[in-house]
Amino acid sequence: MLDTSKRVVIVGLGLLGGRYALGLTRAGFAVDGIDRSPEAVEFALKEGYIQRGAAENFAPLLAEAGYVVLGLYPTALLDWLKQYGGLLPAGCLVTDTCGVKTGVVDAAQALMPEGVEFIGSHPMAGKEVSGVTNAHLVDFAPANFIITPTEKNTEAGLTFAWSLAETLGFQHITTLTPAEHDQMIGYVSQLTHAIAVSLMCASDNGRLAEYTGDSFRDLTRIARINAQMWAELFLWNRDNLMKEIDQFEGALTQLRACLERGDREELEAMFRLSTQRRAVFDKKQ
Repeated sequence: MLDTSKRVVIVGLGLLGGRYALGLTRAGFAVDGIDRSPEAVEFALKEGYIQRGAAENFAPLLAEAGYVVLGLYPTALLDWLKQYGGLLPAGCLVTDTCGVKTGVVDAAQALMPEGVEFIGSHPMAGKEVSGVTNAHLVDFAPANFIITPTEKNTEAGLTFAWSLAETLGFQHITTLTPAEHDQMIGYVSQLTHAIAVSLMCASDNGRLAEYTGDSFRDLTRIARINAQMWAELFLWNRDNLMKEIDQFEGALTQLRACLERGDREELEAMFRLSTQRRAVFDKKQ
């Protein structure tokens, strides 16, 4: 269990950072927030997501931190640690919300001052909107939470990450190595976003919304995308994502070949296989 007597500092009051702040405040924690945007800090304070906040001169907040959550993109996270990591007090436990782990976790651990532990984690949740003003829209309950420990992590670090996920309301928590995480995320998250974006970019018919049914809306929901964040995530994980795109192209080529041959039997076999595999997701709900 997390210790509610320890203050939590959220660095980066965006969509997920804001949702963490809201969830932990509701759970009885004293939560402080740091963000380079004064407007984000002001909003979080006004709405009661945090008790204290700062866009600058935030050393006093970090000095009292027992738990720290870095709600930053990979590059910004490492830059922030290089500049301010030395302010983290001995004994505090640190985690993140990054959507990629290779190149992030090891580097972040190497930047930790003496007595501070970093353990990587990834809340598999979000919305097609961004910013702390939309944080209340994020629902953690049906989402997965992935912890990415390394040999440098302690049992206390793993317990912290696991308890944090439980406190926030995640129903399914698992662990993967950073490399396993990025391989999996390349398929279940990044490839799906790549497909949605490609669908929207493949046609310049501005009247599609007048004709489309639920299938197109469902498939392209995530094409309304945070360009800056997803460009960074795609590039950080490019090797895994390119492999998954190749694999997807193989399946699409197989389906196209069925059409070319008029092969109804193989088409139906593909449909039965997709139905069978998709049923696993329905059982989770």
